[in-house]
Amino acid sequence: METLVECVPNFSEGRDASKVAAIIQALLAGPDVYLLDQEMDADHNRSVVTLVGAREAIGEAALRGIGKAAELIDLNTHRGAHPRLGATDVVPFVPIEGVTLDNCVSIAEWVADETWRRFRIPTYLYEAAARKPERKNLENIRRGQFEGVREEIKTNPDRRPDFGENALHPTAGATVVGARKFLIAYNINLNSPDGALAKAIAKKIRASSGGFPSVKAMGVELKAQNCAQVSMNLTDFDATSIGTVFDAVVREASAQGVEIRGSEIVGLVPRRALENAAVHFLKIEHFRPDLIVENRLSKVLSEATRKEPAGPLAGLVEGFVGRVASESPTPGGGCVSALAVALGAALGEMVCRISLGRKSLAQHYPVIDSALARLTRLRDEALRGVDRDAESFDRVLAAMKIPKAAPAAQDERGRAVEEATKAAALVPFTTAEHASATKKILESLRGIAPSPVASDLAVALLVTEAGRRGAVENVRINLAALHDRAWAEEMERRLETVE
Repeated sequence: METLVECVPNFSEGRDASKVAAIIQALLAGPDVYLLDQEMDADHNRSVVTLVGAREAIGEAALRGIGKAAELIDLNTHRGAHPRLGATDVVPFVPIEGVTLDNCVSIAEWVADETWRRFRIPTYLYEAAARKPERKNLENIRRGQFEGVREEIKTNPDRRPDFGENALHPTAGATVVGARKFLIAYNINLNSPDGALAKAIAKKIRASSGGFPSVKAMGVELKAQNCAQVSMNLTDFDATSIGTVFDAVVREASAQGVEIRGSEIVGLVPRRALENAAVHFLKIEHFRPDLIVENRLSKVLSEATRKEPAGPLAGLVEGFVGRVASESPTPGGGCVSALAVALGAALGEMVCRISLGRKSLAQHYPVIDSALARLTRLRDEALRGVDRDAESFDRVLAAMKIPKAAPAAQDERGRAVEEATKAAALVPFTTAEHASATKKILESLRGIAPSPVASDLAVALLVTEAGRRGAVENVRINLAALHDRAWAEEMERRLETVE
C-alpha cells in the first residue's frame, strides 16, 4: 500500500468478548485493512482497537465497526469507569505514510457525515478536524457523558452535533470522529484504592490544570483490581515523555505515602517513546537513537535496498535531508529556513565569481568584489543558524520538562520556558535579517551578472525569499507562546524591518 492511515476506534464494551470479536470482524471485513492491536478493560468497560489501512479503505472500515457496535451495545445499560458518549465513543485517524494530517481530516469528515446518514447516529468532530475551537478537546464534547448530553442537547444549541439532529441515538448515543498525531494511552496504577488521590494527581499533572504540556489525565477507580488509576493520554511525547509523567505520579503518590503498583500502555507505542523513557531512567549521557542496534540495522538495510543510490552531489546533503524527514522535531522549519538563506548566498557567490572572470565586466569588479565578500560572510552566518535553531528548540523542550511539583518549581519552570522561547524567537529573527541583507546584495547584481548565470541569480533570490518567509513564520510561532506581550510586540515591530 502506498498510503497508510492508522485508526484507533474506542468501543464502549470491555466485558463481553463475543461482542468485541464481532465488532473486530466487521472492521476487517473489507480489503486493505489490518488489525495491529486490541485491548479490553473490564473496569473501564471499554475496548480499544488499532487498525491500519489504505487511505481509500480505512474510512469504510471504521463505518463497518460503528454500525456493528450500534447493533450490539446499549448505553442505557452500560456502566464503566471510563467516560463515554457513544457505543463507538471516539474514532481518530492518524497519518502514517503517504498521507497528511489534512488528508485524515477529510477522512474524518466523510466518516462523520456517513455515520449520521447510514445509522442516524449524531457525530462531533474533534482535534484537527474540529470546526469549533472548544471541540478540539475530546473532554469538552464528552462532558456530561451519554446521560447528561442526552438531556442538554435538546435545549442547548452549543451541544448540537456537527452532523445530525439535536437528539442522541437512543442506544448508541453519539460518536466523536477526528484526526490527530500519534497519541500514547498510558495508565499508572496506584497501590491504593483511593480514587480521590488518583483524581488529585491527575488534576495536578494535566495540561488543562496547569500541569505538563500535551498531557490529558483523569483519576479512576478499578474495583476489579482494588486499586486507583491515573489514566493519561500523551498527545505529544516529545513535549512530555512517559518518564516525565511517571516521575511526577510517583512523586505525588509518595507524598501521600502511596506506592506505584505498575503502569500500562493501552494500544501501541512508538519505539522512540520507549527509547526516551529508557534514557530518562538510566540517565544515559550523549545518547542518540542509532546506538540501538535495531535502529542502526534498519537504517543500513533501508540504504542498501534503496532503488537508486544517491549520487556524489546528493550524497553531500543526504544525511541532512534524511534528518529533516525523520520523526525528530529537529532539524525543523527554522533550520531549513537558515539553510535556504545560506544556499541563496552561496549561489550569489557563484554568480560573483563567474562575473569576475568576464573581462567585459571589468568596470563592475569593485561592486562584484564587495558583494562577494559580504555574501560569503552571510553564508557562514546563515549556516551557523542551522545548528543554533535546533539548539534553541532543544532548550525550549528541556525547560518544559522541568517538574512543577511545588509552587517555587512552577515559577522556575515558567521563567525557564519564557526565556528559552524568547531565545528561540531571536534565532530565526537573525536568519530573517541575514535573508534581507542577502536579498539586497543579490538584487544589486541583477544588471551586472552575465546572461548565462541569470537563472542562477533568479534561483538565489527565490530561495533566499523562501528562507526569509520561513524564518519570519518561526519567529511568530514563538512570539505567540510568550506571556511577555510587550517583548513580543517589540519583536513584531522589529520584524517590519525584514519584511
